[in-house]
Amino acid sequence: MSPNAAGEPPDFVAVGHLTVDELAGGLRPGGSVLYAGLLAHHQGLRVGLLTSHGPDFPLKVLPPGIEVVALPAEATTRFALDYTPRGRRLTLRARATPLGPADLPPHFAEAGLAYLAPVADEVSPGLAAAFPDAAVGAGAQGWCRVWDRVGTVTMRPWPDPEPVLRRIQALFLSSDDVAGWEGDALELYQHVPLGALTFAEKGAMLFVNGERHRVAPAPAVEVEPTGAGDVFAAAFLIRYNATGDPWD
Repeated sequence: MSPNAAGEPPDFVAVGHLTVDELAGGLRPGGSVLYAGLLAHHQGLRVGLLTSHGPDFPLKVLPPGIEVVALPAEATTRFALDYTPRGRRLTLRARATPLGPADLPPHFAEAGLAYLAPVADEVSPGLAAAFPDAAVGAGAQGWCRVWDRVGTVTMRPWPDPEPVLRRIQALFLSSDDVAGWEGDALELYQHVPLGALTFAEKGAMLFVNGERHRVAPAPAVEVEPTGAGDVFAAAFLIRYNATGDPWD
């Protein structure tokens, strides 16, 4: 999809790869930007996605009102997902084109809200500085992933967080993202005004100016865990931008 004719700035821009996910039941479109963008769209915001995908991604899953600026790729980023009693296992099958500041359309840079959401280390840290007037949040999981030659994904400490942390207002990670480096992960939240570390059905830890607060989950039945963290992050950013109150 091409930029709108008027070049009107979106209210909310998400940056990262759309994905095709291999699950036990077959293939499904995914990616952090998909889940975050759909949430923002359903909240009534004008949404833009900066992404990259191949011809195998089903764009029909995106409502017409979402503006997609996509770098071409031979194939869409693809993960095989396997949910086990020990957690989720990921295998990277394909990776689309990396995204950098030069790829951001000028009218996207005027957005009031931006969510950087890498899934396979595809988002340049320089994009954190590309939204001069926006409240910028980052779901950092994709910067913390590494994979071997057969695509098996493991988590690692974020190699170079400083260029992103000094530009964003909110940081989002999950307990799965930080498994094995929890101490270093907690230190990251000392460098951003707001953040959340989520624990799936066990709730979250909210960080406000470096102080941590445990947040109990609302009663719910888990239907589908994939994308839940990105829906939470987008909803948090939108609500905080509207109220200025992280507890609202």
